Amino acid sequence: MKARLFGHLDLTALLDAATSPELMRSIALHGEQVARDDRAICALIGLPQYGAGLSREADVAPPVGLAASVLAGWHEHGVDLTARLGGSYALVIVDTVRRSAFLAVDRFAIETLCFFADARTLAFADRADCITAHDQQLDQQAIFDYLYFHMIPAPRTVFRHVRRLPAAHALLVDRQGVREIRHWPLRFDEQHRPSFDAARDSFRGLIRDSVAEQLAGQHRVGAFLSGGTDSSTVAGMLCQITGTAAPVFSIGFDAEGYDEMEYARIAARHFGCEHHEYYVTPADLLASIPAVAQHHDQPFGNSSALPAYYCAQVAKADGCSKMLAGDGGDELFGGNSRYAMQRLFEFYHSVPQAIRQAIEPMCADGSPLRRIPGLKQATGYVRHSRVELPARLQSFNLLMQLDPTQVLSADFLSGIDVHEPARHMRAIWNECQARSLINRMLAYDWRYTLADSDLPKVRGAAQMAGMPVAYPLLSDRLTDFSMTLPPNWKLRRFKLRWFFKEALRGFLPDEIINKKKKGFGLPFGVWTTRNPPLLELARDSLETLATRGIVRRDFVDRLFASYLPEHPGYYGEMVWILTMLEQWLRRHE
Repeated sequence: MKARLFGHLDLTALLDAATSPELMRSIALHGEQVARDDRAICALIGLPQYGAGLSREADVAPPVGLAASVLAGWHEHGVDLTARLGGSYALVIVDTVRRSAFLAVDRFAIETLCFFADARTLAFADRADCITAHDQQLDQQAIFDYLYFHMIPAPRTVFRHVRRLPAAHALLVDRQGVREIRHWPLRFDEQHRPSFDAARDSFRGLIRDSVAEQLAGQHRVGAFLSGGTDSSTVAGMLCQITGTAAPVFSIGFDAEGYDEMEYARIAARHFGCEHHEYYVTPADLLASIPAVAQHHDQPFGNSSALPAYYCAQVAKADGCSKMLAGDGGDELFGGNSRYAMQRLFEFYHSVPQAIRQAIEPMCADGSPLRRIPGLKQATGYVRHSRVELPARLQSFNLLMQLDPTQVLSADFLSGIDVHEPARHMRAIWNECQARSLINRMLAYDWRYTLADSDLPKVRGAAQMAGMPVAYPLLSDRLTDFSMTLPPNWKLRRFKLRWFFKEALRGFLPDEIINKKKKGFGLPFGVWTTRNPPLLELARDSLETLATRGIVRRDFVDRLFASYLPEHPGYYGEMVWILTMLEQWLRRHE
């Protein structure tokens, strides 16, 4: 795979007090957009917006103009540049007068940037596997993190000596050392009380503007359409703005409980879209699993990546020059079912401590109450509720439910810290100091769900298909707007995304607004139990992982002999993430 942004710097020369003018001419940075003057050079990817108000005109400026504008902003503001920078971007600026290198990514890491740094060298690229200034040694802790989260959260990467910039972060390398800087503070205005009508009108206008901005310079823009509120909103706005039957693309599965094509069709009919449907089959999985796994720069286990790839591929064949994705609405406006669930569990903490201390012993493992059907659920509520956030969000983590000592080899476990994911989650949770539970959970998901999982899924799928993609619901203006909404407009009692739905009532069809929240799952486990070639691919992958000393061979045997046949939907997820890990490792070799 090729990097879109990359470079390699000799830090001993850059940081030398006697830096010569020839150094500027010797520095080579590579990006989609590059600008330089007699003291500094800027290379970037994406569509950054720089200037007063982050105006939409910045989106349609010539690429060389964008890089030049960012470089001018650097000369004026230095590291404070990113406070004035919006849009999607990853950038590198090398300044021979300040004797520094500055790397940064946007609020949600829509564009990514990885780096290797030691006393002599700074190497960077938008892909971790394109940095060659290190020994390429794999990080066992990162592999464990992958098995825990089904992705590798920043700043770690699968390579021991390579780091990935977290969303909304920058890296400054100068004579004082190497340090990370959060450039976008997580500040929610929880005291703001707008009128509903005014907020609704502003919200609709912001969505319309965000979609319209993505049409500049494009001859045919399409949209992913799952049938959920987010993708339906983007698709509807696209039709409204263009005044045409905009092309939209949906993926279905011929498997009971997994297909939501019915809702995609409702949205397409309602807005008059040009609707394209594609049904993914087990044969598609068999053909594409190695390619999808090996396209990513490190192991990646979001199973929706494969259907997203087929969706983007159909759009490419149809002649689209760009795709719009609906990602972000859940995480900005309170749409994930776990938000309501965690509110329910938090009620327990309002119970006086003396009462909690009295009832908790009755809920322990050996308590006879746990054998009584009606009380078993009540004791389960207490046991679950008393776990503090954010650890409670992973109470049913698949790897931990199975027990790492039963899944992973003793040699592999000896090289990792099973408590590292919990510490990472706590650090991310503490980055946001909002008073409301819903806003803290949203900010947490901006890292784990968006930056580290959903956006890499869509970005990787689109890149495989050669299709540019944008996320209009994650525009800076919509994000800022969401941070001023009252918390109970996002989660009203136990009603998810109350404001989003009420503000779009009359625009979205009622069936879409009232449908129950459902994930975009892949029926991999079900199909694996019914399709011998797919089962063989999975079994071969996991058996090879056992020979690598990562998973236990007896666990692989139990997984295929009993776990998967008994509960294919549940244990199929473990088969998937292990299969994708092995397929990625084969390319790395």
